[in-house]
Amino acid sequence: MMSENMYESVSELVKDLYGDSVSITRKDSVAGGDINLAYRVCLSCGTDIFVKTNSLCNEGFFEAESKGLSALCSVKKIGVPKILGRGSDNQKGYSFLALEYIESSPRITSYWETFGHELAGLHRAETAAFVNVESAGDRYGFSEDNYIGASPQKNCPAKKWTDFYRECRLMPQLAMAERYLEPSLRKKADRLLDHLESYLREPEFPSLLHGDLWSGNMLCGPDGKVWIIDPAVYVGDFEADLAMTQLFGRLPERFYEAYSQVNPIDRKGYRERKRLYDLYHMLNHLNLFGTMYLGNVMEIIEEYS
Repeated sequence: MMSENMYESVSELVKDLYGDSVSITRKDSVAGGDINLAYRVCLSCGTDIFVKTNSLCNEGFFEAESKGLSALCSVKKIGVPKILGRGSDNQKGYSFLALEYIESSPRITSYWETFGHELAGLHRAETAAFVNVESAGDRYGFSEDNYIGASPQKNCPAKKWTDFYRECRLMPQLAMAERYLEPSLRKKADRLLDHLESYLREPEFPSLLHGDLWSGNMLCGPDGKVWIIDPAVYVGDFEADLAMTQLFGRLPERFYEAYSQVNPIDRKGYRERKRLYDLYHMLNHLNLFGTMYLGNVMEIIEEYS
């Protein structure tokens, strides 16, 4: 994984990377995201960088994001922004993460097909280096815990995917959602957890996942291909990433067809399992944003009860 530098201010980072004569000339807000403030920072040398900021107490967001981007970059399958450095400005009271600014070029003709091939390649890559193995046979998890949005995301190592998904994905979110769930619904959710093996498969191989792969975390990069940002990385079943590409607006069918050329999809089985992967994200949205997502959660739990 890539190393990164820590800085006490964005200005210090700029001078270290670009020289003492370079300064910040402009800072423009960039829209998108509910968690951090984001800026396009223009430098006197003509270079732009991308800077995210949050409170000092949320510095962990940026440490986790850096490690996720580093893991994705190390596989060398899909474009991700280069990490320039991160740190905390104690005088101004914020933490920050600086990345290369992604300048988009026109999309290549095979934009979605290429992304399908590249994502499938990522999912078929070796994963052993990314799991903090505690005992022989651990295949799922990540080197440390991170975040899904602003929510903590557990990544304890596990031998079985079903155990990992139950204990590190659904159970923590259901515990956080306790105040929203009627006792009868929580009982149905508990039964679902008890019988999760009846619905989920044990995949043939583990995959490094982006973890939050909706269209808002895909950009067209300088090469005209998809670059991915804002990861919630872990090692799991690739179907979880595919499900997220459909949750808030399905990608074009040619993406899925191209993906399946490299990493075949069990389409019937996937359709039966997909909503369980949606449940994790719907629970997270319920916990982050409130009752507007309760109906979605109820519907999925009822579907499998």
